[in-house]
Amino acid sequence: MHLFSDRGTPASLRHMNAYSGHTYKFIKEDGSFKYIKVHIKTQQGIKNFTCEEAKKMAGENPDFLLQDLFDAIESGNYPVWNVYVQVMDPKDAENYKWNIFDMTKVWPHQDYPLRQIGRLTMNRNPQNYFTDIEQAAFSPSNMVPGFAPSADPMLQARMFAYPDAARYRLGTNYQMLPTNAPHAPVYCPFQRDGFMNFSSNYGDDPNYVGSSLRPTKFATSSATQTKPVASTITEHEKWVGEVCSFTSTIDDADFEQAAGLWKVLGRDPGHQDRFIKNAASTVEGVGSKELRSKVYALFGRVDPKLGARLEAVTEANIKSS
Repeated sequence: MHLFSDRGTPASLRHMNAYSGHTYKFIKEDGSFKYIKVHIKTQQGIKNFTCEEAKKMAGENPDFLLQDLFDAIESGNYPVWNVYVQVMDPKDAENYKWNIFDMTKVWPHQDYPLRQIGRLTMNRNPQNYFTDIEQAAFSPSNMVPGFAPSADPMLQARMFAYPDAARYRLGTNYQMLPTNAPHAPVYCPFQRDGFMNFSSNYGDDPNYVGSSLRPTKFATSSATQTKPVASTITEHEKWVGEVCSFTSTIDDADFEQAAGLWKVLGRDPGHQDRFIKNAASTVEGVGSKELRSKVYALFGRVDPKLGARLEAVTEANIKSS
């Protein structure tokens, strides 16, 4: 639904929103917490290409989106995004109509309104592309105090997979690189040696430092000790987040949010028409009428008129080609 709408062809990185997708936690020192989802809203307004405009730009300048962002920052036209969170009490998660760790579901704003927590401004371009960009390594496991992961299974997988890929690509000490190093390092990462280690490397401490011990030589001289936070694992989280047997059952609830988006697209004159045109241009490439019929039926569960219109336009295109 997003891909075939105008949202699938953004006209500028400065003019689009971002979302965490995953469910995280805000936690206190006593271990109590709230579930959150993060929303980052552009203050430049939303701008999208039509499908035809996007194809034209991809041919003329494949790096247009990067250039647009670079040129804006270079000229002092710094793009700004407001940062919001939706906040859910853990008790709500136990009986909410959707699994709150399901990345395919969003939390309705009427149930959990946005609360602004900050503002993001891009005010400097990379000084050296290799140093600042090629060596950059991002992972959802990099969290500041007060932030914590939930039992979201996809989040748990990414917290392992992203650093693992970075170690393979950049080396085991990639977090020491200036582009990745935190401004306020934790006092003890319990990591030693490896290629390109340019810290004090725990000095003359014993070769093995167990996690139950506090090393006498810190990894960095500017490091600060942080107070451990009590465990936030709860029984309901174990119940909600556990791996379960796969089921292929699809019911009306799976189409509820797609139907809601279809109605939102209807508020913008012509947007639904462009959606039909974009989707039809792909579906008409499916050679089997039987398979195309299944596609029409799938979109028909989002909205009966959507499925019927998609079928009419697609089949007309095939006939005329």
